[in-house]
Amino acid sequence: MNLIDKIRDQARLDCQRIVLPEGDEERTVMAADAIIREKLCELTLIADPAAVEKKAHQYGLKNLQDATIINPRDHPKKQHYSDLLYEIRKSKGMTRQEAGRLVEDPLYLGTLMIKAGDADGEVAGARNATGDVLRPAFQIVKTLPGISIVSGAFIMILQDHSFGEDGVIVFADGAVHPDPDERQLAEIAVATAGTTRSILGFEPRIAMMSFSTKGSASHPMVDKVVHATRLAKEMDPTLIIDGELQADAALIEAIAASKAPGSPIQGNANVLIFPDLNVGNVAYKLVQRLAKAEAIGPVLQGMAAPINDLSRGCSVSDIVNLVAITANQASGLKKRAH
Repeated sequence: MNLIDKIRDQARLDCQRIVLPEGDEERTVMAADAIIREKLCELTLIADPAAVEKKAHQYGLKNLQDATIINPRDHPKKQHYSDLLYEIRKSKGMTRQEAGRLVEDPLYLGTLMIKAGDADGEVAGARNATGDVLRPAFQIVKTLPGISIVSGAFIMILQDHSFGEDGVIVFADGAVHPDPDERQLAEIAVATAGTTRSILGFEPRIAMMSFSTKGSASHPMVDKVVHATRLAKEMDPTLIIDGELQADAALIEAIAASKAPGSPIQGNANVLIFPDLNVGNVAYKLVQRLAKAEAIGPVLQGMAAPINDLSRGCSVSDIVNLVAITANQASGLKKRAH
């Protein structure tokens, strides 16, 4: 069984409620039919029901009758969500009139459903730009307690299974935050540990990456990684984490034994935390292209509930997979909260 099949199976075991704000978008409708057929989650589509029905008929889709379809302009909880948005944003100058207008925006409505406890996660971006997807998420759902930033993790599936966790390594941040300070870098490490446990089901062994290993170089960029490692341990004492480490000391046992003797990672890292977005983004693209690794993501992390952004060039299967990942994130957040 491949990793995606395992992620889908895991989603079925603990059914979550996922909302798709782009409910009448062509690929989203086809993905929704597959999601319902595979019983990956309880699904809500935000769209005019007539538009969804038209596309279902057009493509011969048989399962959408089991989805909840909410018309953003006319539904029983519209005033409730409008009042909720006003209460959240009135300190920022939002008026009731503006809240009444924004609540008809599917991206705002989806995040309000999550805030109100009517959904557990959201997937969007097939039609909308990343900034438009994330703006209401930042304003309404916000970040987890103790986490101040959102970051993006990539699940890298290598052909060489001797690395990571049977060939799987999580890279972060490769998508969102250009230059985290030491506290933010520690938060990225803690958030990525949660992502790894929730989606992949294995215990993270985290290497905090640098051009130095255990004091082999002296520079403020190295100091940032050292301090971030200490802060991450303080934030979550259960973490198996070490830094600062060069890539070879993080991934190869013999080199770790020489460069970082006594390291809890011992050259077997399955999570790599990069010091900034330059390094993280370049690293994942190099591994993807030169090592022919499959890159799944970015999976957004750090939000109080999972809200994930698709590429506008996504396929139907990309949407199905990201919904399964989002469901697993939601399940993991609930378990950690208890």
